[in-house]
Parts: sequence; structure tokens; C-alpha cells
Amino acid sequence: MTSQRIKKGDLLIAEPSIIGDINFNRSVILLVDHNVAGSIGFILNKQLKYTLKDLIQNTESDFTIYNGGPVEQDNLYFVHNKPELIPESIKISNGMYWGGDFEIALSLVNSHSITEQDIRFFLGYSGWDAQQLKEELLGTSWLLSPNIYEQHLLEQCDSGIWKQKMLELDDNYSIWSNAPEHPSYN
Repeated sequence: MTSQRIKKGDLLIAEPSIIGDINFNRSVILLVDHNVAGSIGFILNKQLKYTLKDLIQNTESDFTIYNGGPVEQDNLYFVHNKPELIPESIKISNGMYWGGDFEIALSLVNSHSITEQDIRFFLGYSGWDAQQLKEELLGTSWLLSPNIYEQHLLEQCDSGIWKQKMLELDDNYSIWSNAPEHPSYN
């Protein structure tokens, strides 16, 4: 998998070997940007105990907030599949977009014009310097996978996505799908 070219829209699947890493253990990350300067992504499967109304005053939305990663955890980010409704969105790939006009996105959430299958909010992001992600892919930190779900990623990606991805890989990985999250608790 490391021979693949990294590109926006790919998924990073945490290798089982990074057990114990508080931020990335069993994470699946959507890469929203990758260029010569580095890479940015959001962890898709780490729900926080916050909802949108806990962080934003002018909403009553119970949309779940996710831990996007360890960088800038005091900032709220979002990805979505509704660029026709949210101006200034940045295309990631295959029907997935990053950011855009936050006030319009919030208005769409408040009016129930978009659902949690259309938009996901994150505190913080995951980031890598210019060669850091390539080095981690060559090591034992990440597996690179295409986003086969395309614009349906948010409705397909829940807390069980890491286990699902382990089962899709060869037998060396599928055994990890049923291992406890913290093997020392076993």
C-alpha cells in the first residue's frame, strides 16, 4: 500500500502497531489536502462528547462533534457533500468538500436542510510536514486506501470503520479486527 501515490481524498487507516497513541489509535482519517508543503486530514471515527449546540450559541443542533486531530483543537472545521448549498467550499475529491461559508452551513443545519450524513464537524485537525506522512507510510503507522465511498463517506463512516477496514485487508490485519482496543485490558 505504501507504493501508492498520496492524494487528497484518500483515507489513512491506523496500523495496529500504533496502539497506545491517544490521538490516532484505530483512526481512519480523510486527507483533505496533500501537497509539497504537507498534508491535512480529519479523523472520521473519533466522536467527542460535544454537540454543535455545546460549541455554537445560535444553534440547537445535536450534530455530533468529532476529534479531527491534535492540531488547533480550539478551532471548528467541517467537511460535507453539499457544495451547491455551501459557497466557498474546497473540493477534496469525488463529491467531498472541505469548509465553505460557515454561517450558511450553520443556517442549513438549523433549518434541517442538511443532515449529519451531509456534513461533519471537527475540533482540530491532523497535520504532517512535507515528507512526514510519506515516512510514516513507509513505517508502521498508516495504511493508505482510496475513498471507495466517495460522497457517501459520512453516512458510511462510523465508529466501526477501522474494524471494517482491517477485515478488508489480508489475514495479517483481519485478526486485529476483534482485538480489544487496549490489549493490556484483556
